[in-house]
Amino acid sequence: MAAWVGSYGTAAFGGDELPQPSAVIMQYTGHSEYSESDPPTFACVGESDGIANWRIMQHRLEALSALGIDTEFHSYPGLRHGFGIGTGTVAEGWMNQAVSFWERQNNTERN
Repeated sequence: MAAWVGSYGTAAFGGDELPQPSAVIMQYTGHSEYSESDPPTFACVGESDGIANWRIMQHRLEALSALGIDTEFHSYPGLRHGFGIGTGTVAEGWMNQAVSFWERQNNTERN
């Protein structure tokens, strides 16, 4: 859903017309659709996720990068679906990385 709202906007889903987000931060999804209008995207996923294949996410972010859209992708060996904030796992700290990514996008917009 985060990717769709980033691509199509909130009004497309019955909400108010709001500005496009400066970045999409997403975890473990099988969403593969992308377009030139997608915002910069940060994604992370466990490599043992039985629901969302990490390679699908990686391919989507590679496609966005090829369109010139800023991306950051992280996959974590051994993690399954739903690792949350990653405390005590190889994904610990992903939220700080995501915040740094978001801050870079906001700084880019202002410059």
